[in-house]
Amino acid sequence: MASRSLRLLLLGSLGVLCCRKATGISIETDNKNVKAEEFKEAILSCKHKFSKGMSLRIEWKKIQSQGVSFVYYNGDFTGDLKDRAEMLNTGIRIRNVTRKDSGTYRCEISAKSEEGQRLGEATITLTVLVPPTTPVCEVPSSAMTGTVVELSCKETEGSPPSEYQWYKNGVPLLQKTGTGSARAANVTYTMNKKSGTLLFNTVTKNDTGEYFCEASNGIGLPQKCSVRRMQVDDLNVSGIIAAVVFVALVMALCGLGVFYAQKKGYFTKESSSQKKSNSQAMSEKDFKHTKSFVI
Repeated sequence: MASRSLRLLLLGSLGVLCCRKATGISIETDNKNVKAEEFKEAILSCKHKFSKGMSLRIEWKKIQSQGVSFVYYNGDFTGDLKDRAEMLNTGIRIRNVTRKDSGTYRCEISAKSEEGQRLGEATITLTVLVPPTTPVCEVPSSAMTGTVVELSCKETEGSPPSEYQWYKNGVPLLQKTGTGSARAANVTYTMNKKSGTLLFNTVTKNDTGEYFCEASNGIGLPQKCSVRRMQVDDLNVSGIIAAVVFVALVMALCGLGVFYAQKKGYFTKESSSQKKSNSQAMSEKDFKHTKSFVI
């Protein structure tokens, strides 16, 4: 009998605990991943199921890599949100959002009850969407057939990151090569829409044309760089051979000229005249020395 009473007491205690857990603090949000365009507003919802009239303490924090900072504390907003945010019950509205507002926010609500202090929280991620800016494109003005050539396109302001599309003579280029229409068209390039590169493993004269790149991320209008022309020419082998032959002829003529001058004795005569002038100078010095000795 005592054992049965103890068992009933334990079950009753567990039932009370279950009820307390079920009716405990509960924080919800309408959207855990909020997206808002730059310079518009964002609403971060935070809802609770406390009874009316209970004493609540509400705090909002931003979780960053360098630590946690307060957004709403002691009944007031802090930092750069001080003049751009307002409370919506226990949620917040941020006006004129910027890319710096992107991040993870945490809503924390505490309440006093008969069982003591209770705390609940909800985490919300805010992503501020930013349209792309004009990309920076690098297109070589000239190239030789058979060489490796890479064109690049990049912009860093867009959020989410932009994807890139290359155009030749106003026509969009295919993304993949080697199959289907790309093989039939003898395409010699590989285009990477994520990195913005356009790689020619073996550029040909058919790749000559006017190129530009377009960046887009689904926010605002796509942006493109200015059109640039790439001229592909064959390697002028005959011209290189002619230049080499010309240099060889000039060197040969110079060598023949030196040989002819030596054979005619031009260099020998010059050295003889130098020796004669040197001997005359020595004779004059000897004469002056003898004259001073006689005196």
